[in-house]
Amino acid sequence: MSTGGNEAEWLTRKLRIDTKLRALNPPWQIIPWHAGLDTSKLTCHAVTEFPTENGPADYALFVDGIFIGIIEAKKVTVNPQNVLEQAKRYASGAFNGPGNWKGFRVPFLYATNGEIIWHLDVRPDKPVSRTLVNFHTAPALAEKFAFDDCKSRKWLLDTPPERITRLRPYQAASIIATESAMFASKRELLVAMATGTGNTFLTVAQIYRLLESKKFRRILFLVDRKALAAQAVRTFNAFDTNQGNKLTQEYEVYSQKFQKEDFGDDEPFDPKVLPNEYLTNPNSTHTFVYVSTIQHMARNLFGAKGCFVQSGGDTGAEADPDKLDIPIPRPRLCRQTRPPKPRRRAGRKVVGTDSPVRPVAGA
Repeated sequence: MSTGGNEAEWLTRKLRIDTKLRALNPPWQIIPWHAGLDTSKLTCHAVTEFPTENGPADYALFVDGIFIGIIEAKKVTVNPQNVLEQAKRYASGAFNGPGNWKGFRVPFLYATNGEIIWHLDVRPDKPVSRTLVNFHTAPALAEKFAFDDCKSRKWLLDTPPERITRLRPYQAASIIATESAMFASKRELLVAMATGTGNTFLTVAQIYRLLESKKFRRILFLVDRKALAAQAVRTFNAFDTNQGNKLTQEYEVYSQKFQKEDFGDDEPFDPKVLPNEYLTNPNSTHTFVYVSTIQHMARNLFGAKGCFVQSGGDTGAEADPDKLDIPIPRPRLCRQTRPPKPRRRAGRKVVGTDSPVRPVAGA
C-alpha cells in the first residue's frame, strides 16, 4: 500500500481502517447510521457517522447491543495520538453508553490514521493510552468490559506473597514490586535475577498469584531452550498452592511436545501437550498456562519461514507442527542477514496479556 501522502480521509477509512476491521476474526460488520437504527440488535458492528451530543463519531462499535467503543479516524498523514481528545468528546456526548466513568459514557476509545492505532480504556482511575497492533475484536471487547480489575487488585493487595511456601524474602519483594508496577498500568516489565536464585520458582509463584486473583486467565511462558521449558513444567507440577494442592491440580498447564533427551532421566516429568484447538479455536472461558520455546511458538505463528537459526540451540524443529491458523494479528517478520550472536546464558520471558492466545488483536 502506498504511503498516502495525498490520500483523503475518506480513502484512508475505506482502504486502511475498514480493511483492518473486516480482516479480524470475527470481522466487524461496517454499516452506516440511519434514523431508526435499532442498536440493541447490533452484535459485532461498527456504525459510521454515529450521532452524539458533540457531533458524529466516525465509527461507533456495538457488541451484543452495547455501545462499547468509538474510533476517531484521520487521514494517514496525521499523527493520531492527540486525536484521542476528539474521541473523548464523543464519548462524553454519547446518548446511550453503558456507563459513566468521570463523564465518559463509552469505555473503549481509539484514534487512528489507518496505520497507527492509539487506544484508551477510560475506566481506570488514571487511564493511560497506548498503541495497538490492530483493533480489538468484538469478543475481546466483551471480555474486557466484563472484567473487574478492582477485584483482582484487591485480592493481590489483601493476599501477602509470603503465604506461598518456600518463597524467600527477596522473591516476595520482587513480586510486590512487579504487582505495584501493574497497578500503575505498566505493561512491559523486566525482572532480572542471578543464576541460582530461584527465578523459575519466582516466576511460577507470580503466575499463580495472577491466576488466583484473575488478573490474567491465559499466560504464555516463553523460553529459548527445550530444557528450560521442561524445567518450568516440572516447577509448575511441584508448586504448592495456598490450598495445599499442586498448582496443576487447580489450573491447566500445557507445553509443547518433548523428546526424552530434553530432560534428565533421573527427574520425573509428566508434560501435557497443549491441544491445537486452544490456539486455533480459543474459548474465553479457558484458564491455562502454555509453556513453549520461542522457536516453537514462531513456527505455530508463521510456519517454517518464521523459524530462525540459533547457534547452539535446539534441534528437531522439523518435528514441530507447521503454521497454525491462530486468530490473532501477526506482525511482519524481520529478516537478518546473518545469525544473531549466541547468548551466554539462557533466558526466560513471561508474557501475560488480556488474552495472549484468544482472538484479541493488539492486546
